[in-house]
Amino acid sequence: MNRLLAIAHRAGNHPGTLRTALDLGADLVEADIHAYRGRLEVRHRKTLGPWWLWDRGEFLRRREADQLELHEVLAAADGDSRLLLDLKGIHPLLGRRLAAALPDTTVTICTQHWWLLPAFRDRANVRLVLSAGSRRGLRRLRSRLRRQATYGVSVHRRLLTPETVAELRRGAEVVFTWPVDDPSGLADARRLGVDGVIGKHLPLLLA
Repeated sequence: MNRLLAIAHRAGNHPGTLRTALDLGADLVEADIHAYRGRLEVRHRKTLGPWWLWDRGEFLRRREADQLELHEVLAAADGDSRLLLDLKGIHPLLGRRLAAALPDTTVTICTQHWWLLPAFRDRANVRLVLSAGSRRGLRRLRSRLRRQATYGVSVHRRLLTPETVAELRRGAEVVFTWPVDDPSGLADARRLGVDGVIGKHLPLLLA
């Protein structure tokens, strides 16, 4: 049975959980990156105007949230090449600001907003992962890969079949999927034939 890459979902959004995931042996540790008022913030919650953050119906005043920034995550990683930075939002400068802030060590960049990726064109240390979370996104991804290969793709598990995974692998070195948070999801990921699984329960993925 082939070993799947274990990708720790959101574990990079806090220095403590980042270090724990790295020490446990995660192959990649994901952190969510937003551009906001000149800063590169690390958080999963979305911006709702200048004063609020929200996620799945939960609202939090921005001033009450821990405002973790990218440089703090990079310091916690301490040169480890297992960071996967997921670009969130549609800020037009997000890609360029992140490219300028990255260290020279290898880093993986993932996003559903592919138009941000040309900012990393000249960064040989960056591995690009194109993400798709909808049927329309998957159609665009299949068309894109027929024209241009990439390091990796990440696709929601409900969109995949073994045949689709095989097709995607013709244009990508690795195929990741999410969510994989329980044994049945892990078994399904193995059935699909993907290379890596993204989930919140790292002990399950490592086992």
